[in-house]
Amino acid sequence: IMSKLAAWKKPRERMVFILCGAAGLRIGEALGLEIGKHVSADFLTLTISQKVRHCKVEERLKTASAARQVDLHPSIAALLKEYVGNRKNGFLFCTRNRKPLGSSCILRRHLHPALREAGFLNPHTGDHKAGNHAFRRFRNTYLRNHTECPEGLQKFWMGHAGESMTDLYDKIKEDEKFRREWAEKCGFGFELVSIVPNVPKMEAEITTARAA
Repeated sequence: IMSKLAAWKKPRERMVFILCGAAGLRIGEALGLEIGKHVSADFLTLTISQKVRHCKVEERLKTASAARQVDLHPSIAALLKEYVGNRKNGFLFCTRNRKPLGSSCILRRHLHPALREAGFLNPHTGDHKAGNHAFRRFRNTYLRNHTECPEGLQKFWMGHAGESMTDLYDKIKEDEKFRREWAEKCGFGFELVSIVPNVPKMEAEITTARAA
């Protein structure tokens, strides 16, 4: 299902799906990202320091642990760089007027239709619908069950509270090289379909990132 969401027909929302699924972001955290402020120059690290709620920026995050850095797999970083293009500032995901997006718009107009097309069936409700939080659950489950990601690093990326903020979070936060190595080792657990531009019939190349 996640692989099909990563091939959604709308470029902006497709990138939202990919980024949230690969990074485990809350939807408000993803919509609060600003280019040049929260995205590193090489696109490999995101800094989570604000969120968007009801189309308005809030500096208050859900929890204290939610303020963090999230490292991306190089394939995801490359997609993000391509998506940003020549933009140097502004919200990563925005309206035509450069205003932040609303999460409910993404949910109703894109996620639910995309899940329907993907053949998703919610075992609890019996329909095709799921909330934006599904991306975060996907990432957490993938890291826990399909990789050897250190537990402390997983908690840091997901914004979960550790046993000791001083002993755990501070050390991981400072060791960017360690975090980025594990981001590449872990992969992201779904397929990416890269559409080749200016080619008749839009040829597609499938690439898959697997855990080391």
